[in-house]
Amino acid sequence: MAIGRDARLLAVNEPLAACTGWHRDAAADGEAWLDRLSAPSRRELLKALDHLDTADRFRLELQFRRPGGEVGWLECDARWNRDTELCLCALHDVSARKRTELALREQTTQLRVLADNVPALIAYYEQQGFRCTFANRHYASALGWTPENILGRTAAEIVGERGWQQIRPYIERVVETRAQVSYERELTDAAGRPQWLEVDVLPNFDDEGELSGAFVRVTDITKHRLAERAVRESEERLAKFMQASAEGILFHRNGTVIDINEPICELTGYTRDEVIGRQTAEFLAPDHLPRAQQALATGAEAAWESVALGRAGERIPVELITRSIMRNGERLRLVIVRDIRERVAAQARIHHLAHHDALTGLPNRAAFGLQLERLTASHRSGDAQIALLFIDLDHFKRINDSLGHLVGDLLLQTVTARITDNLRADDLVARFGGDEFMVLIPGVTDRSVVEQVAGKLLAVIEAPLEAAGRSISVSPSIGVSLFPEHGRTPAELIQHADAAMYMAKARGRANVQFFDPVVASAAYDALVVESQLAQALETGAFELHYQPQLRSGDGRLVGVEALIRWHHPERGLLLPDDFIPVAEERRLMLPIGQWVLREAMRCARRWHAQGLELPISVNLSSMQFQQRGFVDSLAELLRQEQVNGAWLELELTERMLMDDLDEVKATLAQLKALGMRISVDDFGTGYSSLGHLKELPIDKVKIDRSFVQDVPQNADAAAIVQAIVQLGRSLGMTVIAEGVETEAQERFLRELGCEELQGLRIAPPLSEADLQLWASRR
Repeated sequence: MAIGRDARLLAVNEPLAACTGWHRDAAADGEAWLDRLSAPSRRELLKALDHLDTADRFRLELQFRRPGGEVGWLECDARWNRDTELCLCALHDVSARKRTELALREQTTQLRVLADNVPALIAYYEQQGFRCTFANRHYASALGWTPENILGRTAAEIVGERGWQQIRPYIERVVETRAQVSYERELTDAAGRPQWLEVDVLPNFDDEGELSGAFVRVTDITKHRLAERAVRESEERLAKFMQASAEGILFHRNGTVIDINEPICELTGYTRDEVIGRQTAEFLAPDHLPRAQQALATGAEAAWESVALGRAGERIPVELITRSIMRNGERLRLVIVRDIRERVAAQARIHHLAHHDALTGLPNRAAFGLQLERLTASHRSGDAQIALLFIDLDHFKRINDSLGHLVGDLLLQTVTARITDNLRADDLVARFGGDEFMVLIPGVTDRSVVEQVAGKLLAVIEAPLEAAGRSISVSPSIGVSLFPEHGRTPAELIQHADAAMYMAKARGRANVQFFDPVVASAAYDALVVESQLAQALETGAFELHYQPQLRSGDGRLVGVEALIRWHHPERGLLLPDDFIPVAEERRLMLPIGQWVLREAMRCARRWHAQGLELPISVNLSSMQFQQRGFVDSLAELLRQEQVNGAWLELELTERMLMDDLDEVKATLAQLKALGMRISVDDFGTGYSSLGHLKELPIDKVKIDRSFVQDVPQNADAAAIVQAIVQLGRSLGMTVIAEGVETEAQERFLRELGCEELQGLRIAPPLSEADLQLWASRR
């Protein structure tokens, strides 16, 4: 074939045309023959023609496509003739050889992929010099090499001289015996953990039967060795446990005892030799055999109480716990035999105590409930009523606290005797708990009888008692409910007698009150809320919600107000107005206020750690603010919670600032020294004077919602709001409006120059998580 320097085809001989299908008439073909070459071949040819000035001869391999689409390869030996300016090319069809090479290369690639993905380390070493000629990826990387740079290395170079000295005897044995050799190596990995490798060296022979090399296969058997070690250690631990355990342990195979520990012998009186080989059924009481046979038949893992038979035939209460377990490679049944004689005896005592009060000997609440059920059932069809008296000793805790529980117990026993001595034979008295007693009077036909009995009990209970060298007395408050007038179920009777008792306490104590649903409701509800509030502090039923405060100018979030919520067990989520008045009346505001401060500090610390630097505003009650040592306790709280005082803002009402000006001023100065900001809440509703405010270190005034809700339509409210804004500006205080709920209110306050806004128009109070989400979306 002859081509020009521009790759134009100039001459093609017959064999080439027959091989390639190229046009015999070269002039007719021209440059079109290049299109039949593969793109890489075409680039290589053109590149070679471009360099004819420096190299007048080149060899390359051309891939082409025949007219039928079949791919072929030509080996091209080209020489440039400068005289004729022709490139003369001798071409040889090497398609068959090329296909063979590609097939071999594909096969080699597949072999490499297979070798690199088998879960073993594989290599081949030639016999001469024991050099590596093949290694899969796992083998090379495990020894710190790559599949490329490991080739040609000797075994000593690959594993190191020390490793070579360890494996050399096995290699020499393969050469000598011409047979496979297997051995195991224990190593330590890079993390210092033990590793076990199983190595197989398999000889390879050539066609003449001479040893040409060896295959090396390395398998990591660390998991198997560790499992074997774990089994051995487990067996050893089990043996030690059997000997050290204070409980009886027995192994059996299909009911035949094969091993026991010493506590079994101590429990039953049998020796070990007397038990081994016998059936487990021989050591159980006949009436308890069915349960044990069921467990044996099903192989269930269970625990139940049973009765074992001792050597002398005595019945021994035991608890049996059955498990299946592998021991020495065999699945056996393990039975833990627990001596429960003391438990059974204690249960008998507990059963007695379950229905009687240990101190007074009276029936207890449970026994009383059963009697009340029986009596209400028997009185349903008759005209007679049942009277239930709920007796609570007034201020009994003071006696316990001042004179001790021994004196308190003596008083309870004395009260018990006095009540019992003044009842009829058919009446029932029980200790309901603590200093509470219940009296059941059946067959009541006249209410006056109940009044007489209750009056007599009032008199005898509060009679003085000599104890601890002094005369003491305690008065009772008695509540009465009647069946079926005040309730048709035991629960209703008890509840209403309890409510009547609280009515008696509310009316000065030491008196008797019959249940009145109207009067009882308010007093009972307040006492119940008081109790539930105290419990809520202990159980963590309070939660803080946070209402955003925005700067009116640019809408930026500048703070939040912490607002307490109570997750009431029956009424759901309660707002402060539902329980704060009761808390203030019962002096529970101190612990509740302390909880609010601590929780707000913790929330502020979490937010600052997350980059949300918002001051949290906390409302103070007058009880907190006036408490002796309040500032010191607040400083200690900041120290404990590791919180900067500047992260908090304290809100006080105008009324809290009106008392002793000097004392208020000093307290506020101490709070400011802690870094806290001071805000006046509900501003405009109190009676503080301008001069009063000027003397106090106040940072912010909050316009009360009662004014905000009437603007802008109410002229008086608008004038008051405008005056407060102007007053705040003149005093250098920030002014915030709360209760902003409408667009008109917001627009009015912005135009007026009120600096900050808070209310449902901005956002409702949100949980901590919801507040963070709300802030992230702004």
